Amino acid sequence: MKKLIYVFLVFYLVNYSMSGQIERIEPPHWWIGFEQQNLQLLVHGNNISKAEVELKYPGVSIQDIRQADSPNYLFLDLKIDTSAKPGELKFKFQLGKDKFSYKYELKSRKLSAKEYKGFDSSDVIYLITPDRFANANPENDIIDNLKETNPDRNDDYARHGGDIQGIIEHLDYIEQMGFTAIWSSPLLINDMPKASYHGYAITDYYQVDPRFGTLKDYKTLSQKAKDRGIKLIMDMVANHCGSEHWWMQDLPFEDWVNAQEAFENDKKLPTSNHRRTTNQDLYASEYDSSKMTEGWFVPTMPDLNQQNPFMAKYLIQNSIWWIETLQLGGIRQDTYPYPDKDFMSDWAKAIMREYPNFNIVGEEWSTNPLIAGYWQSGQNTVDGYKSHLKSSMDFPMQQTIVEALNEDESWGTGLVKIYEGLANDFYYPRPTDMMLFPDNHDMDRIFTQLHEDITKTEMALALILTMPRTPQIYYGTEILMDNSAKPGDHGLIRTDFPGGWAGDKVNVFQNKGLSDQQQDFKLFLKTLLNFRKTSNAIHHGQTKHFAPFENTYALYRQAGDEAVLLLISKNENPIEIDLDRFEELNLEAQKWAELFTSNSVELSGKLTVKPGVNLFSDKF
Repeated sequence: MKKLIYVFLVFYLVNYSMSGQIERIEPPHWWIGFEQQNLQLLVHGNNISKAEVELKYPGVSIQDIRQADSPNYLFLDLKIDTSAKPGELKFKFQLGKDKFSYKYELKSRKLSAKEYKGFDSSDVIYLITPDRFANANPENDIIDNLKETNPDRNDDYARHGGDIQGIIEHLDYIEQMGFTAIWSSPLLINDMPKASYHGYAITDYYQVDPRFGTLKDYKTLSQKAKDRGIKLIMDMVANHCGSEHWWMQDLPFEDWVNAQEAFENDKKLPTSNHRRTTNQDLYASEYDSSKMTEGWFVPTMPDLNQQNPFMAKYLIQNSIWWIETLQLGGIRQDTYPYPDKDFMSDWAKAIMREYPNFNIVGEEWSTNPLIAGYWQSGQNTVDGYKSHLKSSMDFPMQQTIVEALNEDESWGTGLVKIYEGLANDFYYPRPTDMMLFPDNHDMDRIFTQLHEDITKTEMALALILTMPRTPQIYYGTEILMDNSAKPGDHGLIRTDFPGGWAGDKVNVFQNKGLSDQQQDFKLFLKTLLNFRKTSNAIHHGQTKHFAPFENTYALYRQAGDEAVLLLISKNENPIEIDLDRFEELNLEAQKWAELFTSNSVELSGKLTVKPGVNLFSDKF
């Protein structure tokens, strides 16, 4: 009997060790019914490159088995044709005399391709830094096996404990404020030794950071948001990963990341020169161009080599996997100009091919509209580049608005900059798809940029939410959060949202402890957001504006029988203006009300314009 038990244990351990040869297969599962029928599986395991692989499954076939430079990787090229049904694929591996199998799930898609609707100009996007928004589950604040374990709310660069559940529990607040989409900074694991809270140093592209929650939590967030008509936008990073990514200890190819030889030999790592204009510059040198795309963003973020075809396919499949898994309403792609630009074209094209009604916005931090517009699909580029990218971030107009509001009025300064900046819209294939914002997680809070002037901040928000753009608002803007004590400091910019932690004396969600100024501004923004939510004139209407006069600027939007007129005034006192200049708008033929007072107004003859925001609608 003892002998039989011994034999059984030996047999069990041998089989266990053989099945243990495979540490992971990515993507971890897939779906039927895509336009692209090819799928490439990354197989990672001890000495797995020497394995022979077989698969017998109707409609699915192995097209190629390819080894990497590392013996611990194997890449399986599959074809999934239209006859394939959902089910369990069983891969049979033979490594020498040892045989083992691996089960791989092929799923049915929950939504058709056309049912994936991306964000657009009818939306207002709420940007959240999840670690700083709300901590609903303190039990996941510390995960013992991760490198950064101790949360500390007194340290602006440490973990503070915000999580996915914190967003879920405040979806009602987000909806009631009038936001229709959420963009969260990355929620994938950043198992880095320090400053891992921001999410942009991903160490596993298929794992949610357990300090934020689980994949189930992420799916719940998406579904509960969708139930409220709120789209979920995922922040993705194709340019770089974190230096503690699992593959950095065993890179599959000699060119998996840029400057790989320097990394593997502990030499000085080349960092990017951040000269993003090399992507468009007709005169750019190879030296500058390669430094831009191949240098590491920072020394703790390895620069991925998208010219490696296996890396390229890995990143494209990863994005599609998350779209399907979370039923996303959009992607925000970080550091868009830094990766290989031909790859970025292929990446966006592959996504838009599968999801024709989807949307992707790329981060291009340039205040030059020529650069920002270069990346928008439909642009007539001199080099023939086709980006397939629907949206680009409108840093040019953001800067223009801030400068215009801060400057004194003269022939060439002040509000005229907005007038002339909006005139640049002839260059954009679709101005309404440009994403405009007062600030974000990487720049000073708008209240700080405008020197803590509430009237100017109201004017900035009114312009952003009325212009032909897709607007995004950073969490905390609604209560005038600032970082004036440390301009430029990212940790302070990403301050904890009051009320997101048990015991907070100020609670925005419950309207407790806010100053009168904060209460008033929150009501101002809430009123404007909820009005915008149903205003087709703002979503898709024609635009007309008038050159600034008497320190005022007028912006008019109209769609069908709905019209909106925004007048902003930098005067310190109310002024009376003659409405004859607006004769072409035929204002007197419509009944108007001022949004923030609901008072009826006759827009004929002369009009008293108060300092700041004057917003009129004929919708009432």
